[in-house]
Amino acid sequence: MSDGNVDLSQAARAKEARDHAYSTPLEALHPGDPTLFRTDSHWPVLERLRKEDPVHYTPDSEYGPYWSITKYNDIMTVDTNHQVFSSEGGIGIASQDSNALGPLPMFIAMDPPKHDVQRKTVSPAVSPMNLQILEPLIRKRAAKILDELPIGVEFDWVDKVSMELTAMTLATLFDMPQEDRRKLTYWSDVATAIPGKSPLIDTIEQKAQIFMEYHAYFTELWNQRVNAPPAGDLISMLAHGPDTRDMEPREYFGNIVLLTVGGNDTTRNTISGSVLALNQNPDQYQKLRDNPSLIPSMVSETIRWQTPLAHMRRTALEDFELGGKTIKKGDKVVMWYVSGNRDEEVIENPNAYIIDRERPRNHLSFGFGIHRCVGNRLAELQLRVIWEEILKRFPEIKVVSEPVRTYSSFVKGYESMQVIIPARA
Repeated sequence: MSDGNVDLSQAARAKEARDHAYSTPLEALHPGDPTLFRTDSHWPVLERLRKEDPVHYTPDSEYGPYWSITKYNDIMTVDTNHQVFSSEGGIGIASQDSNALGPLPMFIAMDPPKHDVQRKTVSPAVSPMNLQILEPLIRKRAAKILDELPIGVEFDWVDKVSMELTAMTLATLFDMPQEDRRKLTYWSDVATAIPGKSPLIDTIEQKAQIFMEYHAYFTELWNQRVNAPPAGDLISMLAHGPDTRDMEPREYFGNIVLLTVGGNDTTRNTISGSVLALNQNPDQYQKLRDNPSLIPSMVSETIRWQTPLAHMRRTALEDFELGGKTIKKGDKVVMWYVSGNRDEEVIENPNAYIIDRERPRNHLSFGFGIHRCVGNRLAELQLRVIWEEILKRFPEIKVVSEPVRTYSSFVKGYESMQVIIPARA
C-alpha cells in the first residue's frame, strides 16, 4: 500500500468521490447507499451533510424515506431519548424483513421494560469478572493463531486472524464445539448480507434456507441447556433466566442472531481495521512499536476510526424538532455513528488517526443510552490482547493491496485483506 501507484489511485478515487458528493443536489444525497461503503467513498457525503444539512431527509431510497443524523451531539440526543426514538421494528436502515424470516424480535430492537430484562439476563457473560477469567484463554488462542502464520508469504489477515479469534471467543460464550466456530462466522455474514450483492447468497430464498439451518442448530443447543443445570454460557442464561426461559422460539433466535453479529462482525472488523490504520499511518505504527503501553489507547482510537457498525436507526414515536427540522411521528431516523466519529466540533482533528489522543474513548462506536453495546469491554479486551501478542512477535505487518470492503451501509468491514509479515533480517 505504500507503492506510489496505489497511493495515486487512492488519491484519484478520493477526489472523484468528493467531486461527486459536492456536485450532487443536496436533496438527492443518499448516505445509506451500500456502494458508498464498498468503495470507501462515503466520507465526503457525510462531511457535506455535517456542514450543510446535519439533519437530512432522503425522501426516496430502496429503504423508503429516512432522516440522516450526522453530527455527534444530535446523534447523542436521539440515542439517549428512547422515550421518543424507539428501537422497535428494527435497528438498521433496511427493515429486518431482509433477513428472510421476517422481523425477528431481539433485545436491541426492543424498548423498556422488555429490553432491560433480556439484556440483564445475558450481561453477566461479559461482566468484568468473567472477562478476567476469559483473558488467559483469549491470549493463549491469540498466541497460537499468530505463531502459525506464514512468514514472507502473502495471506488474508481477515480469514486467518480476525475471523479466527473472534469466532473462537464467541463459540466459548455460547459453549458450542470449537470445530463449529466458523459456522458462526458464516451465519453472521449471511445475517447481514444483501442477496445478490454478497458472494455468500444470491437470493432471499437461499438466505431463508441458511437461516433454517442456523435456527435448527441453536434450537438443539437450547434443548440441551434447558434440560441441564444452569451454567454460565449465553444459551444457558437465556434458557434458565426467569425473564427469558419462556420466550417464543423466534424471540430466542432473534437474540442469537443479535449476539452472533454483535460478538463477531464488530470485533473482527476492528482487528482488521487496526492493521490497515497503522499501515496507512506509519508514524503511528512506529509510535506503537516504541511504546507498547499505548495499546489500550490505540484500541479505542481504532474503534473510533473504524466504526464497525456505521449506523443504527430508530423510529420516532412523536413529532420532534431537531436541528431546525421537524421529524414526524413514524419517521425512520438513522444515526450515522461513522459520521459523528468524524465531527470536528467535538473531536479534534477527527480524520487523523492518532493513537495517543487525549480522550480516545470519546467516540460513538458503542452507542449511548440504554442500547450501549453490552460487549464493548470484551471487544476492547480481544483487541488489546491480539496487539500485545503481535508486538511480541512481529516488527511489522504489511498490507500489500487495498482490502475488499463489505457491501453494506450497516456493517462497516472487510471481506479480505492481503498482508505479508516480512522475514526478520
